[in-house]
Amino acid sequence: MDILQSLISFTSNPTNAILYWISAFGPFAYAPLFLVIFVETGVVFFPFLPGDSLLFAAGVFAQNGGFSLPVLVSVACIAAIVGDQCNFAIGSKLGKRIVRSGKIRFLTPERIEQTQNVLDRYGAFGVFVGRFMPFVRTFVPFLASSGGMKWGKFTLWNVLGGVTWATLFTTLGCVFGNIPFVQSHFELCAIAIIAISVVPVIVGVIRARMHTVAAE
Repeated sequence: MDILQSLISFTSNPTNAILYWISAFGPFAYAPLFLVIFVETGVVFFPFLPGDSLLFAAGVFAQNGGFSLPVLVSVACIAAIVGDQCNFAIGSKLGKRIVRSGKIRFLTPERIEQTQNVLDRYGAFGVFVGRFMPFVRTFVPFLASSGGMKWGKFTLWNVLGGVTWATLFTTLGCVFGNIPFVQSHFELCAIAIIAISVVPVIVGVIRARMHTVAAE
Protein backbone atom coordinates (compact mmCIF):
# COMPACT_ATOMS: atom_id res chain seq x y z
CA MET A 1 0.00 0.00 0.00
CA ASP A 2 2.86 2.40 0.81
CA ILE A 3 4.36 1.89 -2.64
CA LEU A 4 0.98 2.45 -4.31
CA GLN A 5 0.42 5.67 -2.35
CA SER A 6 3.88 6.92 -3.28
CA LEU A 7 3.21 6.22 -6.97
CA ILE A 8 -0.02 8.22 -6.83
CA SER A 9 1.74 11.02 -4.97
CA PHE A 10 4.43 11.15 -7.61
CA THR A 11 2.01 12.28 -10.32
CA SER A 12 1.37 15.49 -8.39
CA ASN A 13 4.74 16.03 -6.72
CA PRO A 14 7.59 13.93 -8.14
CA THR A 15 10.32 15.48 -5.99
CA ASN A 16 8.61 14.69 -2.68
CA ALA A 17 7.59 11.24 -3.87
CA ILE A 18 11.15 10.24 -4.80
CA LEU A 19 12.44 11.73 -1.55
CA TYR A 20 9.93 9.48 0.25
CA TRP A 21 11.15 6.43 -1.66
CA ILE A 22 14.75 7.16 -0.67
CA SER A 23 13.92 7.74 2.99
CA ALA A 24 11.52 4.79 3.24
CA PHE A 25 13.32 2.15 1.19
CA GLY A 26 16.96 3.22 1.40
CA PRO A 27 19.05 1.20 -1.09
CA PHE A 28 15.84 -0.43 -2.35
CA ALA A 29 14.47 2.92 -3.55
CA TYR A 30 15.28 1.79 -7.09
CA ALA A 31 12.45 -0.78 -6.81
CA PRO A 32 9.47 1.64 -7.08
CA LEU A 33 11.34 3.52 -9.80
CA PHE A 34 11.73 0.27 -11.75
CA LEU A 35 8.06 -0.53 -11.14
CA VAL A 36 6.76 2.77 -12.55
CA ILE A 37 8.89 2.60 -15.69
CA PHE A 38 8.08 -1.05 -16.28
CA VAL A 39 4.33 -0.67 -15.76
CA GLU A 40 4.10 2.46 -17.91
CA THR A 41 5.24 0.57 -20.99
CA GLY A 42 4.85 -3.05 -19.93
CA VAL A 43 1.14 -2.96 -19.16
CA VAL A 44 -1.06 -1.30 -21.75
CA PHE A 45 -3.54 -0.14 -19.07
CA PHE A 46 -1.21 2.49 -17.51
CA PRO A 47 0.01 4.95 -20.18
CA PHE A 48 -0.61 7.91 -17.84
CA LEU A 49 2.33 7.13 -15.56
CA PRO A 50 4.93 9.94 -15.77
CA GLY A 51 8.03 8.22 -17.14
CA ASP A 52 9.82 11.30 -18.50
CA SER A 53 9.42 13.47 -15.42
CA LEU A 54 10.18 10.51 -13.18
CA LEU A 55 13.57 9.96 -14.78
CA PHE A 56 14.35 13.67 -14.74
CA ALA A 57 13.46 13.93 -11.04
CA ALA A 58 15.45 10.79 -10.23
CA GLY A 59 18.44 12.29 -12.02
CA VAL A 60 18.28 15.29 -9.68
CA PHE A 61 18.66 12.97 -6.71
CA ALA A 62 21.53 11.18 -8.43
CA GLN A 63 23.47 14.43 -8.28
CA ASN A 64 22.49 14.98 -4.65
CA GLY A 65 23.58 11.51 -3.56
CA GLY A 66 20.23 9.80 -3.12
CA PHE A 67 20.86 7.62 -6.15
CA SER A 68 23.96 6.38 -7.91
CA LEU A 69 23.77 7.64 -11.49
CA PRO A 70 25.25 4.46 -13.07
CA VAL A 71 22.86 2.25 -11.08
CA LEU A 72 19.94 4.57 -11.80
CA VAL A 73 20.59 4.52 -15.54
CA SER A 74 21.01 0.74 -15.51
CA VAL A 75 17.74 0.19 -13.61
CA ALA A 76 15.85 2.58 -15.88
CA CYS A 77 17.24 0.97 -19.05
CA ILE A 78 16.33 -2.55 -17.92
CA ALA A 79 12.84 -1.50 -16.83
CA ALA A 80 12.17 0.28 -20.12
CA ILE A 81 13.41 -2.59 -22.29
CA VAL A 82 11.75 -5.37 -20.32
CA GLY A 83 8.52 -3.38 -20.12
CA ASP A 84 8.33 -2.99 -23.89
CA GLN A 85 9.11 -6.67 -24.41
CA CYS A 86 6.28 -7.60 -22.07
CA ASN A 87 3.90 -5.26 -23.88
CA PHE A 88 4.96 -6.72 -27.24
CA ALA A 89 4.13 -10.20 -25.95
CA ILE A 90 0.71 -9.05 -24.75
CA GLY A 91 0.01 -7.47 -28.13
CA SER A 92 1.03 -10.56 -30.05
CA LYS A 93 -1.34 -12.78 -28.04
CA LEU A 94 -4.25 -10.49 -27.21
CA GLY A 95 -3.73 -7.28 -29.18
CA LYS A 96 -6.50 -7.49 -31.75
CA ARG A 97 -8.97 -8.85 -29.22
CA ILE A 98 -8.24 -6.04 -26.75
CA VAL A 99 -8.56 -3.34 -29.43
CA ARG A 100 -11.89 -4.78 -30.63
CA SER A 101 -13.24 -4.94 -27.08
CA GLY A 102 -12.86 -1.19 -26.59
CA LYS A 103 -12.56 -1.77 -22.84
CA ILE A 104 -9.27 0.08 -22.34
CA ARG A 105 -10.30 3.67 -21.68
CA PHE A 106 -6.97 5.16 -22.71
CA LEU A 107 -6.76 3.15 -25.94
CA THR A 108 -8.98 5.57 -27.86
CA PRO A 109 -9.30 5.61 -31.67
CA GLU A 110 -7.35 8.89 -31.71
CA ARG A 111 -4.43 7.40 -29.79
CA ILE A 112 -4.47 4.27 -31.92
CA GLU A 113 -4.30 6.54 -34.97
CA GLN A 114 -1.44 8.56 -33.48
CA THR A 115 0.55 5.42 -32.72
CA GLN A 116 -0.19 3.82 -36.05
CA ASN A 117 0.94 6.99 -37.83
CA VAL A 118 4.32 6.70 -36.10
CA LEU A 119 4.69 3.06 -37.13
CA ASP A 120 3.47 3.69 -40.68
CA ARG A 121 5.83 6.60 -41.17
CA TYR A 122 8.98 5.21 -39.57
CA GLY A 123 8.48 1.44 -39.74
CA ALA A 124 10.55 -0.43 -37.16
CA PHE A 125 12.41 2.80 -36.36
CA GLY A 126 9.07 4.01 -35.01
CA VAL A 127 9.73 1.82 -31.95
CA PHE A 128 12.71 4.08 -31.21
CA VAL A 129 10.85 7.30 -32.04
CA GLY A 130 7.77 6.30 -30.05
CA ARG A 131 9.85 5.79 -26.91
CA PHE A 132 10.10 9.58 -26.54
CA MET A 133 6.34 10.20 -26.86
CA PRO A 134 4.10 9.90 -23.77
CA PHE A 135 1.11 7.59 -24.22
CA VAL A 136 2.39 6.60 -27.68
CA ARG A 137 5.33 4.72 -26.15
CA THR A 138 2.87 2.52 -24.24
CA PHE A 139 0.90 1.61 -27.36
CA VAL A 140 3.78 1.20 -29.86
CA PRO A 141 4.90 -2.29 -28.69
CA PHE A 142 1.29 -3.39 -28.36
CA LEU A 143 0.26 -2.31 -31.88
CA ALA A 144 3.58 -3.27 -33.46
CA SER A 145 3.22 -6.89 -32.39
CA SER A 146 -0.48 -7.15 -33.21
CA GLY A 147 0.38 -5.63 -36.60
CA GLY A 148 2.89 -8.37 -37.37
CA MET A 149 6.29 -6.75 -36.68
CA LYS A 150 9.04 -9.34 -36.24
CA TRP A 151 10.30 -9.85 -32.70
CA GLY A 152 13.97 -9.46 -33.62
CA LYS A 153 13.45 -6.17 -35.43
CA PHE A 154 11.32 -4.84 -32.57
CA THR A 155 13.87 -5.91 -29.96
CA LEU A 156 16.74 -4.11 -31.72
CA TRP A 157 14.95 -0.76 -31.74
CA ASN A 158 13.47 -1.36 -28.31
CA VAL A 159 16.93 -1.78 -26.79
CA LEU A 160 18.33 1.27 -28.60
CA GLY A 161 15.32 3.39 -27.69
CA GLY A 162 15.16 2.27 -24.08
CA VAL A 163 18.85 2.88 -23.44
CA THR A 164 18.81 6.29 -25.15
CA TRP A 165 15.62 7.45 -23.43
CA ALA A 166 16.63 6.34 -19.94
CA THR A 167 20.17 7.72 -20.23
CA LEU A 168 19.06 11.04 -21.70
CA PHE A 169 16.39 11.96 -19.15
CA THR A 170 18.30 10.84 -16.06
CA THR A 171 21.40 12.69 -17.25
CA LEU A 172 19.39 15.84 -17.95
CA GLY A 173 18.06 15.72 -14.41
CA CYS A 174 21.51 15.16 -12.98
CA VAL A 175 23.09 18.00 -14.97
CA PHE A 176 20.33 20.61 -14.76
CA GLY A 177 18.38 19.57 -11.66
CA ASN A 178 20.30 21.74 -9.21
CA ILE A 179 19.93 24.95 -11.20
CA PRO A 180 17.95 27.33 -8.93
CA PHE A 181 15.34 28.10 -11.60
CA VAL A 182 14.72 24.38 -12.19
CA GLN A 183 14.42 23.72 -8.46
CA SER A 184 11.97 26.61 -8.03
CA HIS A 185 9.86 25.63 -11.04
CA PHE A 186 10.27 21.87 -11.08
CA GLU A 187 6.65 21.08 -11.94
CA LEU A 188 6.76 23.60 -14.80
CA CYS A 189 9.98 22.06 -16.13
CA ALA A 190 8.46 18.57 -15.93
CA ILE A 191 5.43 19.76 -17.90
CA ALA A 192 7.75 21.34 -20.46
CA ILE A 193 9.60 18.05 -20.88
CA ILE A 194 6.35 16.21 -21.51
CA ALA A 195 5.11 18.93 -23.87
CA ILE A 196 8.28 18.78 -25.94
CA SER A 197 7.93 15.01 -26.15
CA VAL A 198 4.34 15.33 -27.38
CA VAL A 199 5.15 17.80 -30.17
CA PRO A 200 6.29 15.14 -32.67
CA VAL A 201 3.03 13.25 -32.15
CA ILE A 202 0.92 16.33 -32.82
CA VAL A 203 2.95 17.27 -35.89
CA GLY A 204 2.73 13.71 -37.22
CA VAL A 205 -1.04 13.56 -36.79
CA ILE A 206 -1.56 16.95 -38.45
CA ARG A 207 0.66 16.03 -41.39
CA ALA A 208 -1.05 12.67 -41.81
CA ARG A 209 -4.49 14.26 -41.85
CA MET A 210 -3.38 16.96 -44.27
CA HIS A 211 -2.03 14.24 -46.56
CA THR A 212 -5.33 12.35 -46.32
CA VAL A 213 -7.34 15.47 -47.15
CA ALA A 214 -5.05 16.26 -50.08
CA ALA A 215 -5.41 12.73 -51.41
CA GLU A 216 -9.18 13.05 -51.35
